[in-house]
Amino acid sequence: MKPDNTAPEVTQYDKPVAYDAHGHPLYAHPPAPRPETPPVAQPRTMTAPAASKVVHVVRAIDPIKQKVSEATQKRHDRSVRLYPELNLSEHEYVIQAVRRHPIGLAIPMFFGAILLIIAMVVLFSYPAIVESMNLRGSLASISAVAVPLLLFCVLVGIGMYVVYYVYMRNKFFLTNESVIQEIQTSLFSRHEQTVSLGSIEDASFYQQGIIPHIFNYGLIRLSTEGEETTYRFTYVANPKDHIAVLNNAVEAFKMGRPVGD
Repeated sequence: MKPDNTAPEVTQYDKPVAYDAHGHPLYAHPPAPRPETPPVAQPRTMTAPAASKVVHVVRAIDPIKQKVSEATQKRHDRSVRLYPELNLSEHEYVIQAVRRHPIGLAIPMFFGAILLIIAMVVLFSYPAIVESMNLRGSLASISAVAVPLLLFCVLVGIGMYVVYYVYMRNKFFLTNESVIQEIQTSLFSRHEQTVSLGSIEDASFYQQGIIPHIFNYGLIRLSTEGEETTYRFTYVANPKDHIAVLNNAVEAFKMGRPVGD
């Protein structure tokens, strides 16, 4: 008996055995899966960081009021009584009220006084002027120049008062929360600037010349963060002391300490 050397028929499952009506191949067995090729390493790229999340804080309809000491409340009430023109927030009080040095009025008041003296001299010495110049007619009467000279004196006096009013209406206030500057440029032109103590980056004073040093007045300069705005207040009496108090208040405010007076 001869051995059967015929090898068993190997079914090739990866070849189709028939086709359907649409031409798709049909297999006797699902084809063997092909070995997967190892993934090719891709170069690393920098990805943009995820967008920051926005946190919404819910504010109470009726927030709880902060309690302040009795001394702070008294300071606030006193500041409201003494400076009714200021728009002070709740519990805000004035630490310093800085006004201009009167030296800034010297020149306009001096010239105004000179004009008044000249007018009065002409008025009282007019009879001697008439006699020396041998004036005749209506010009020889003192009433011809009295009314114009008196009207001139009234106008000069009004002008001197307007200069004084505008000059002294410029004020500089330091509170426990902000710096308030009232600026009066003319009789009917006025505005107010308010800067928070937390926004002040630099506070300094400036004196130049022998007269400012003799009379101890100068300029106060404030610069703020972000907007890079500069505020100036001129003719400040004893500016060094005011700047020292202002810098201490700014430092205390930024460090979270109570701003005292």
